[in-house]
Amino acid sequence: MTAKRFFDVVFSFIALVLFFWILLIGIGIASIDTQSFGLFLQKRIGQYGKPFLIYKIKSVHDRTKRISSYGYFLRKSKLDELPQLVNILLGKMSFVGPRPDIPGYYDQLEGEAKKILELKPGLTSEASIKYANEEAILSEQENPLWYNDTVLFPDKVKMNLEYYYKRSILVDLQIIFKTVFKG
Repeated sequence: MTAKRFFDVVFSFIALVLFFWILLIGIGIASIDTQSFGLFLQKRIGQYGKPFLIYKIKSVHDRTKRISSYGYFLRKSKLDELPQLVNILLGKMSFVGPRPDIPGYYDQLEGEAKKILELKPGLTSEASIKYANEEAILSEQENPLWYNDTVLFPDKVKMNLEYYYKRSILVDLQIIFKTVFKG
C-alpha cells in the first residue's frame, strides 16, 4: 500500500465516522426535497479510463430537472460531495487528483495529456479550487458547452498534467489545505 493510499483509507474512514450523521441527514433531507432517493449516482471516468459510479447527495428534482434551494445549499457548501468519501475508501477515488468527469472528456485525451488517466480521480485538485464557481462561470456564457470545451476543460487538463508531474504527499497536503481554507 502506497503512502497516498494509506492516507486515503485512514482519513476517509475517520471522516466517514465523524460525518456519517451529516451524510445520513443530508440524504434524508434530499430524499424529501427531491421526492426520490436522496443519493445521486453517475458514471464517471476513473483511473486508466475505467468508468465507476460516483456518489453524491442529490440536489436536482427528478421530475422538474431543476436544482432545489436545498440543492443550491448542498452545492455551495460542497456537502453534496460528502458521499465521495465512500468512493475514496473503496479505492475508486483519492482525496487529491483530477476531478472525475463524465464520459467524453478525460477518456478522449490523447498524447501526453493521457497521462492524467494514470491518476485516481480526486475529491479536490488545483483545477477544482480554481473553478470552484464553475457553474456561475458557465451560466454567464452565451454558449456554456463551447466555453467549457474550449476554455475550461483545456485549462483543467493543463493543471492536472502539472499535478501529474509534481505530485507527492506534500503537494497533496498543500492542495487539501487550500481546499479547506479556500485558497
